[in-house]
Amino acid sequence: MSDKTMTADEVVSRLRSGMTLGIGGWGSRRKPMALVRALLRSDVTDLTIVSYGGPDVGMLAAAGRIRKLVAAFVTLDSIPLEPHYRAAREAGAFELTEVDEAMFMWGLRAAANRLPFLPVRAGIGSDVMRVNPGLRTVTSPYDDQETFVAMPALGMDAALVHLNRADRLGNGQCLGPDPYFDDLFCEAADTAYVSCERIVETAELTKDAPPQSLLVKRHTVTGVVEAPGGAHFTSCAPDYGRDEAVQREYATTPWPEFAARYLGGGLHDRDPE
Repeated sequence: MSDKTMTADEVVSRLRSGMTLGIGGWGSRRKPMALVRALLRSDVTDLTIVSYGGPDVGMLAAAGRIRKLVAAFVTLDSIPLEPHYRAAREAGAFELTEVDEAMFMWGLRAAANRLPFLPVRAGIGSDVMRVNPGLRTVTSPYDDQETFVAMPALGMDAALVHLNRADRLGNGQCLGPDPYFDDLFCEAADTAYVSCERIVETAELTKDAPPQSLLVKRHTVTGVVEAPGGAHFTSCAPDYGRDEAVQREYATTPWPEFAARYLGGGLHDRDPE
């Protein structure tokens, strides 16, 4: 078994323009912001982003790095609509595929299981089929003959996620109340990179936490980055909550000014106070 530890810049060095990149977390909760900031400091662009979107999407959109976005929403939670995403979308800066939250999850599950699609009731009777004319329906081959949306697999070249703890082998632990499907992002991608608050010995992962908290398994992980405060300014419960002051600053500051102020120093590549 190998030591998979690396730096954020080493992760980004493995990414290429034109890739499909999945970003874990949910809205403004446990986003891999240290990895996103490292990505923004690179010249990687023309990306297809797959995300339950938050400031990860907003920053990449403001920087002009997105060619296509696949999302169920883009929000800062306490600020309902991500302003930098909104500005880029209103300017027609990238292509958008917007689906229901459950459809998105089923797309991840399909890719994780290496299936071309999975049937799902979500989307039936809504405008999701109208705004996504490429979607298809399937009819149950059994007596019920029910019609479902055939949600295509959301396969990715690489995934970025942030967890509370991990070991050097790639086992990742979520200590918060909601895993946000980060395990599915890792399973659905060809490569997956986990940043974490703290790298610990494998035995420590289960010493003081239930085995169910071992969300991500080492066989799905390519690299591990120790990044204290690596989700800031989003939350990473129970280690820290969302930094509302910095988030408000992000939401109200023109992107070039915010990027110049924070990207070089990395916001907080340390324990947030």
